[in-house]
Amino acid sequence: MPVLARQRQERILEEVRAHGGVRVADLVDLLDVSDMTVRRDIAALDRRGLVARVHGGATSIGNRSGVEPPASAKAALARAEKESIARAVAALVEPGESVAISAGTTTLAVARELLAVEDLTVVTNSVPVADLMHDPARHDRTVILVGGQRTPSDALVGPVAVAALRSLHVDTLVLGCHGIAPDVGLTTPNVEEAETDRALLQSARRLVVAADHTKWGVVGLAGFAALEEIDVLVTDRGLARSAQRVLSRSVGRLVVADDDELVPAAPDPDPRDDVAAPVEEVG
Repeated sequence: MPVLARQRQERILEEVRAHGGVRVADLVDLLDVSDMTVRRDIAALDRRGLVARVHGGATSIGNRSGVEPPASAKAALARAEKESIARAVAALVEPGESVAISAGTTTLAVARELLAVEDLTVVTNSVPVADLMHDPARHDRTVILVGGQRTPSDALVGPVAVAALRSLHVDTLVLGCHGIAPDVGLTTPNVEEAETDRALLQSARRLVVAADHTKWGVVGLAGFAALEEIDVLVTDRGLARSAQRVLSRSVGRLVVADDDELVPAAPDPDPRDDVAAPVEEVG
């Protein structure tokens, strides 16, 4: 079965993140494609600000903890996985709830799925989420957009946002992240966004994190939540089984969104990983 360009580029990005850099020759062998195809994929990732193209290969940009890719670059990454995750997250929200939604491309996908849920009060620091969910004809939906300074991920952050959130109390927070890793938890390259995300977390009775497999092992400059603070984490089957085991021991509930169009779970070199951690799969 031929591998789509999107899937090849995500694999290249995973290799770069894992090793800090990768050679074209190694990718040719790994992906079983031509040298020209690999170079085109690297060039596409470079244009999106996800890797740095160098002579003979690519190096990491995302490993620099203070670098935040633009929203347009992140929107093109793991699109099918984000949509699958979004459907699983939306299934956790009941009509009549108050829901806070953080900024990010995955949370924007969740917001699209929540359009079908009735009688919601939505609090967000995301301009795209607020624009999407605002509909004067929907009298059963209230959208509250907090103020603040705008970031590359279209989040409104800083003291104005934090002050507004301190007075609010919501049923569920749907939170995205730049990276998620053992010991450090959820992180972002933006210090002010981390402070705003902490304020969102403190306003919520339940924390639901939406994070696709490409976020695993990525560490941003500022942390804002420990794994143990997460009530539900929704990810996709691309997450390695070893990572699923770590998360299933740390978070309240791990949900792996299942979609026949998605690639299988990433393999692990450790033979013990043939037995997956006990997780909940939804489709």
